[in-house]
Amino acid sequence: MGGAVSAGEDNDELIDNLKEAQYIRTELVEQAFRAIDRADYYLEEFKENAYKDLAWKHGNIHLSAPCIYSEVMEALDLQPGLSFLNLGSGTGYLSSMVGLILGPFGVNHGVELHSDVIEYAKQKLDFFIRTSDSFDKFDFCEPSFVAGNCLELSPGCSRYDRVYCGAGVRKEHEEYMKSLLKVGGVLVLPLEEKLTKITRTGPSAWETKKILAVSFAPLVQPCRSESGKSRLVQLPPLAVRSLQDLARIAIRGTIKKIIHQEALSKSGNGLKNTPRFKRRRIRRRQMETIVFLDKEVFASRISNPSDDNSCEDLEEEHQEEDKTSLETKPDPPVNVLREKVLSLPLPDPLKYYLLYYREK
Repeated sequence: MGGAVSAGEDNDELIDNLKEAQYIRTELVEQAFRAIDRADYYLEEFKENAYKDLAWKHGNIHLSAPCIYSEVMEALDLQPGLSFLNLGSGTGYLSSMVGLILGPFGVNHGVELHSDVIEYAKQKLDFFIRTSDSFDKFDFCEPSFVAGNCLELSPGCSRYDRVYCGAGVRKEHEEYMKSLLKVGGVLVLPLEEKLTKITRTGPSAWETKKILAVSFAPLVQPCRSESGKSRLVQLPPLAVRSLQDLARIAIRGTIKKIIHQEALSKSGNGLKNTPRFKRRRIRRRQMETIVFLDKEVFASRISNPSDDNSCEDLEEEHQEEDKTSLETKPDPPVNVLREKVLSLPLPDPLKYYLLYYREK
């Protein structure tokens, strides 16, 4: 049983494979995938499988395959400042990647049925904010998660620019899902065993595109309370940022601009030639269908026959890659933003506030 693309040795190699197979097609999506290590969302004892193109499930915790998340991120057509609703938000992996694109003035909400999964997602989010080298490279829209059944959202809830549902949707619930969209918004969901993109082009006008054949476990149907009434889910309020928070965003943005200008000055014309390693050529197996894993199925693309290289070619490229890596070793990463903030003539508590109290 194999995935739609080859497994990677690490997160970057997995992303390289997804790019080569045309699952990742835009720079924004690539940056988000590289910024968050998929293995960080696995339990420790299962991390050896993190870079395989397979779904993973343990108890209520679930991650879709990387190729599925890639198609979802591309289909959502994300932009800074948009509002996003993730129905079945799970571990928060997808919501965190989306948050890197939405920026500080977006809205990032998730609804998850299982309270233990929400706690898991909050732990992973806190770990990312405190420890990730990528956090300071982006302006992050932090996701907020609420517990409940996504088919029981309060009738007065806000509409969103982008909506994703991570479970199979029955045809009878299609109109309900579409009602969550603003005009001009995009909904991506598994509908009738097809990953489907629905765009709201007018108050009662829609465009529908089938993306990929899939099979997800269906949405859990609501359970009535003892009184016979449904348990309405209240989404997080659309909070206005405090002046203090806005000032932090503005100061960090100004420092990032200074860092960028300094980098351009050092590199002359701004086109800095950084050493790159030669990537090994990837052999993808030809597959006409499908991977089953705990009720989830995803289709692979059929690879081009020209991709079937000989073992000798691969061995030569491995040798050349090893030689290159010995000759050119990259410098250890430096968090320039952190260094700049710590050098400011400010009280330490204010410096740490500007750094979101991060550990590194």
